[in-house]
Amino acid sequence: MSDTVTIRVLSPEEAADQVGGLSQVLIDCVEGGASVSFMLPMTKDKAHGFWRGVAEGVAAGERVLLVAEADGEIVGTVQVVLEQPENQPHRADISKMLVHRKARKRGVGAALMLAAEAAAAKAGKSVLVLDTVTGSDGERLYARLGWQRVGVIPNYALWPQGGLCDTTYFHKQITAA
Repeated sequence: MSDTVTIRVLSPEEAADQVGGLSQVLIDCVEGGASVSFMLPMTKDKAHGFWRGVAEGVAAGERVLLVAEADGEIVGTVQVVLEQPENQPHRADISKMLVHRKARKRGVGAALMLAAEAAAAKAGKSVLVLDTVTGSDGERLYARLGWQRVGVIPNYALWPQGGLCDTTYFHKQITAA
C-alpha cells in the first residue's frame, strides 16, 4: 500500500456505490476485535445492510460520510451524525471511525478525525461527542487530538466475540464555520 492516503466526503451517490468497499473495512475491524456494534460472525450481508442504511442517511442529509483511500481502495471511514434532537442543533456525533488493519499506525485515523471535525464545523456544529472502547487505540487517538474525556461507563457493550467492555465518552468544542 502506498503512503499516499486521500480523505474525502462521499456524495449520496458515492455512498451508495461504495457499500462493498466500506463493508470490507467494517468486516476487517470486527474480525480484528473492534467493538463497533456488531457481533461475530460478521457477514457481508450484515455489513452491506448497515452501509445501505448509512447511505440513506447521507442522502437524507442526516450524516456526512468520509473515507480514507489508498491505491484506489477504501482503508478507513468515519461519520458525522448531524441529525440531533430539536434542542441540540449545534451538536453532532462522531460515529464508526474505522481503519482497516493494513492501514493502521500511518496517521489515517487522525486524518479522518480532523476531516470529520472540519465537516462538522462546515455544517454549523460546535459540540462533538463520541464514545470508544476504554483502553483502545481510539481512546489514545482522541485524547491526542484534544478531545476531552467525560467518563467511563462500565460493561457498556460486548466485544464481537462476546464478553463485556467499558466505554469512554469524549467531547470536543469546535468553532462552527
